[in-house]
Parts: sequence; C-alpha cells; structure tokens
Amino acid sequence: MRSLLFVPANREDRIRKALAGDADGIAIDLESATPQGESEIAKAREIVARVLREQSGSRSRPEPAPARRPAILVRIHEAGSPDQARDLEAIVGPSLDGILLPQVVRPDDVVATDAALAGAERAAGLAPGRIRIMPLVESANAVRQAYEIASASPRVAYMGGATARGGDLARSLGYRFSDAGLETLFLRSKVLVDVRAAGVPNPISGLWGRIDDLEGLRAFAIQSRDLGYEGLLTIHPSQVPIVNAVFSPSAAEIAEWRRIISAMDEAEHEGRGAIRLDGRLVDAAHAKTARQQLERARRLGVG
Repeated sequence: MRSLLFVPANREDRIRKALAGDADGIAIDLESATPQGESEIAKAREIVARVLREQSGSRSRPEPAPARRPAILVRIHEAGSPDQARDLEAIVGPSLDGILLPQVVRPDDVVATDAALAGAERAAGLAPGRIRIMPLVESANAVRQAYEIASASPRVAYMGGATARGGDLARSLGYRFSDAGLETLFLRSKVLVDVRAAGVPNPISGLWGRIDDLEGLRAFAIQSRDLGYEGLLTIHPSQVPIVNAVFSPSAAEIAEWRRIISAMDEAEHEGRGAIRLDGRLVDAAHAKTARQQLERARRLGVG
C-alpha cells in the first residue's frame, strides 16, 4: 500500500469520493476526526456501516464491476473501550479490510483487539484472521516497544513511525517538527527496523500536515521511501498522486533490476559468482534484491 487516505467517518460525501479516488487504501476515522459525542459517534457508525454494506453488495454483483477499489480500513477506538466494541459490532463485514488501532501502549492492546476482532468475525460469518490491524505508534512507550507490538498478532499488516506537527507523538516525545525531519529520523528508523524484524509486510510512515505544500510532501515522501518505508499516510486527496508516484518504481529502476538479473543469470551460467556492471560489483544478493523489487512492482501493476 503506497497511500492511505484519512477521511472523517461522519462525512459520507468524503468517504464516497475517497472510494472513487486513486489512494491504495482509505482510513475512515471514527476516533480522531469525528466529534466524540455519543450521538455523533453513533451516526458516524451508521454511515460507515451503510457504505461497507453497499461495497459488499457491489462486489457480489457480476456487472458492472469496478477495476479496483481502495482497501477499506477504519480507525476504531482504543483497545478494551466500550466504543471499540460498538465500532466492531457496526463495521465488521466482508468489505472491511482492516482497522487502525489508536493509542497503543503495549502489545496487550493488540492482543485484546485481535480477540475482539475474532469474535466479530465469527458473528459476521467471516473467516478467522481475515481483518488486518495497523497499530498506531503515538507515544514514547509505543516507540520503545514497537517490535513487541508489531509481533503481537499475525493480523498486523501495516505499521510505522508516523510523525506530525503537534500530534500525539510530538506531545509525548517533545520534539519540534521541521521540514528536514532530523528530529524524527531516529524514531522513524527505529520503528521501521522493528516492523521489518517482526515481518510486517507493509511499513507505512507519515504524515505531512501542510496540505498546500506539495513539494514539501514530495521531499518527505522521498525521505521515507529511502529509509525503507513502502507507503505514506495522507490527509488530503491532492497528496495521493504525489505519494503514489514516489512509492512506485520508475521505468528506469525496473529496467536496471532486469539488467542485474540478466547479467547475474549469465554470470552464474559461466560459473562466476560476482561481476562488474557499470563500474560496480554485483553478486547474487543484488540479483535477489532486484527480483524482490520486480515482484513488488508487479503487485503495484507497474512492472
């Protein structure tokens, strides 16, 4: 997933616009971007449930069938809360691909949510383990325990060090956000290493809060990509094309990976384990990396 676009759960028009857009995934936010009065949350749940039911119906009809739709994730309430139980009761169904779990403090928060999801899946007649979890790293303690959190459930498919000006993590750590990102470089790198070590398939970073500064977004996305992330959280549709482009392999990169594979195949046929290609050493490890990158490009539909 290259781009995950947040939309408020109480804005049905924005949800539908996001579903028709180009983001790889949408995060319908019941927790942070929705007024938290009891009646407001209840109405937002009704909106999300209705949209999800419609998506299930559209996928069951043979025609017309959309070429693709974004993965649908919902940002629910924190582990163990009555609101989380109500969220899951309302939204779990065949069109829900995953949930974003906020305010994760310890691995037990993921374990408890995994169990709650299992019960909701049974009630909805879904296969166990179908719905994925993206734990949100929003505190110093979560950064410190990122590996344990990422390893707490096989449902964890997305996770990363997401930073923002004035957000929960900034308040917890006390950093002052800058365009260069040096103040968050360690935490983004640390969480990435933990997430990769835990085997989470899709590390996602973020986010860029200045909606009108698209060049700043591009630089931030490139930095995140170069660290090793595979996608970025986004907060406005205008950010999606830039993020998708940054996290998509270029034609030149794809051609280079194919050259490496071809050259190493020829070298191995000749009994050589390493070669010089364009003035640099290339060996079996480079060919393995090239194959991995080509497979990712294929999954993205660009290879």
